[in-house]
Amino acid sequence: MAGKGSNSMQLRYYNERVVLDAVRRSGEASKAEIARYAHLTPPAVAAIVDALVDGGYLVENGKRFGGKGQPSAMYRLANNGAFSIGLHVGRRALDAILTDFAGQTVAFETHDYDHPNPVGIRQLGDEAIARFQSALGASDRKRLVGIGISAPYFIGGWDAELGFPSEVQLEWRTFDLRSYFADRYDLPVMIENDASAAAIAELVYGVGRRHSDFLHLSLSTFVGGGLVLDGTLQTGPNGNTAAYGPFPVTHSTLNSVPKPPGKFDVLLHRASIFTLVNHLRSNGFQITRVRDLDPMPSAAQVLVSEWQDDCADALAQALIGSISVVDVEAVVVDGLLPRPLLVDTVERVKHCFVEMMPPGLIPPAITAGELGARASALGASLMPLYAMFGPDTGVLMKKGIDKKPLMIGSEYNRRG
Repeated sequence: MAGKGSNSMQLRYYNERVVLDAVRRSGEASKAEIARYAHLTPPAVAAIVDALVDGGYLVENGKRFGGKGQPSAMYRLANNGAFSIGLHVGRRALDAILTDFAGQTVAFETHDYDHPNPVGIRQLGDEAIARFQSALGASDRKRLVGIGISAPYFIGGWDAELGFPSEVQLEWRTFDLRSYFADRYDLPVMIENDASAAAIAELVYGVGRRHSDFLHLSLSTFVGGGLVLDGTLQTGPNGNTAAYGPFPVTHSTLNSVPKPPGKFDVLLHRASIFTLVNHLRSNGFQITRVRDLDPMPSAAQVLVSEWQDDCADALAQALIGSISVVDVEAVVVDGLLPRPLLVDTVERVKHCFVEMMPPGLIPPAITAGELGARASALGASLMPLYAMFGPDTGVLMKKGIDKKPLMIGSEYNRRG
């Protein structure tokens, strides 16, 4: 009997998360709509929704009129149901974000630096977390569920391309980013590759609301990517999935990119922000950050267009190779580029893709992302929320991260 009760409780926890996911995806939903989405009986959904309202995770959001019978009460996620902090440790800046349960940004800040020194990263991260905790106040601080961190693989590497001091790479070899913050804060701390984190954000708040299978390409300091299949981010046993930087492509046509030995170059030398900045500087246009290109200076237009054409050609090669192996509905291109420049670059990618595409392939939709430079930080902040509240079958099977229950009277609800 005890075992049966335990299984029943696990099923209840899982169903709660399915209900929350239904509301998150819909924005707002009635109990009947939630029941259809979750494939649960109306009485079961009614009991779960009422419990989640009592626990502070859902709120009634008015009524819908116009149908048969009584008007339907609508429910949405409660903004103060939970909070999460995301830190994106980039090669040129640290972004920090505080998000609420509904995915709204409560606070955001960015801090530029010349290179990612671990001592500076610790200080910037600690200061941002302290400000966010102070902004929440005592009551909401109890509903802070964790810290998510996104960072590039080999963050201290590539010093030749980026001009980092040689000691930076050595410092990162002995600094464990996740352990540092986990030891300092009484909160779960999760870490993921920055391009994968950006794909998570796009999955939840961008194109993922329309497509469950897509490739996400992030044009950051170095190009990176993420693969989402059946609504789940795929990383692979070694983290290599959609690691687009080393993808082999033909040589660049830019006069600022040296030709490597051999028949091929790699995508990061053609479709990365550092290549764009280097091309501008090598041809006499001084630039500090890519955001300096919004609005576009007239003196930079020709050089930027040259990079866009070269970047689009390389991305099209990589995408054709990818969809020959993994079939997806859409390809999303996003990153650090100012929005007008990103949209124009994506149009050039589409043109190159059509010109190169061999017969026998059905092309995916290629579109610009919706989240921009904040995507990696936002994705990082989503990881603790989904670890605790996401409809992961690991809850049902007792696998993966241990998730606290949402049931009324649980330890977590007593904290709130």
